[in-house]
Amino acid sequence: MLGLLGSRRKQPPKNVKLRSWFLLSAWIWLVALFAAPFAIILAYSFLSRGVYGGIELPWTSESYLRLFDLLYLGIFVRSVVIAAAATALCLVLAFPAALFISRAPRHKYLYLQLVMLPFWTSFLVRTYAWLFLLRDTGLFNTVLLTAHITHTPLPLLYNNGAVILGLVYGYLPFMVLPIYATLERLDPALLEAAADLGARPVSALFGVTVPLARPGIIAGSILVFIPCLGTYLTSDLLGGGRVVLVGNLVQNQFTSARDWPFGSAVSIVLMALVTLAAWRYFRREGDAVL
Repeated sequence: MLGLLGSRRKQPPKNVKLRSWFLLSAWIWLVALFAAPFAIILAYSFLSRGVYGGIELPWTSESYLRLFDLLYLGIFVRSVVIAAAATALCLVLAFPAALFISRAPRHKYLYLQLVMLPFWTSFLVRTYAWLFLLRDTGLFNTVLLTAHITHTPLPLLYNNGAVILGLVYGYLPFMVLPIYATLERLDPALLEAAADLGARPVSALFGVTVPLARPGIIAGSILVFIPCLGTYLTSDLLGGGRVVLVGNLVQNQFTSARDWPFGSAVSIVLMALVTLAAWRYFRREGDAVL
């Protein structure tokens, strides 16, 4: 009898097989859309460029050695600086907005809908809209010229500032929502206790609210910094070819230059940098983020 009961206890649940099939489909999806393309790009990066483009033997590491050229190192540095600046500006704008929404007694969900409203429009269309706002005959320069604030149109387009502005506008909701989710779970009793102990509102903000919102800040920074680091559409349209980032470098190597090995090497290095940055964040702040 005891042996029969023990054998019954060891039997797996009935839904184990179904769960295994779901996991198998997820693994197939992961291998087909990530592992296999990554292996192809990795192999391309160690091949040679053909005479008319494409790839050919022999195997070589020349593409990785070219990355140490000052021209390409400058592109990587510029990409990191612009991505960091866009992330910092998103944080400065998103935290007050998220704090306001989390403390709004009424119309809270209306404000969240307004934050997500830009997602209802194509990212390409939203980026093109900034071309009409920032160009010499755009809305901003027209207002400045009409008000006689300036006598000539300001160069608002095709520079680093325009690219950063486009990135901030495009990825600001990715910073607002994680911070809001963290502030929404904040216990008001903690702020009341800080006030009872004599803390001023500013002191309570930086001493209580900001530290407790740290998980949302970290999550939002990762969600903004990573896509900004690999962007190419915003820098191509608002930079006008004058602001070349890593994403533009990869695009040019696979299209106009037809140097697939070098483009693959740049892609591998970019993925390695992003993975390393995310790994260090989660290793140091993983408990807080989760």
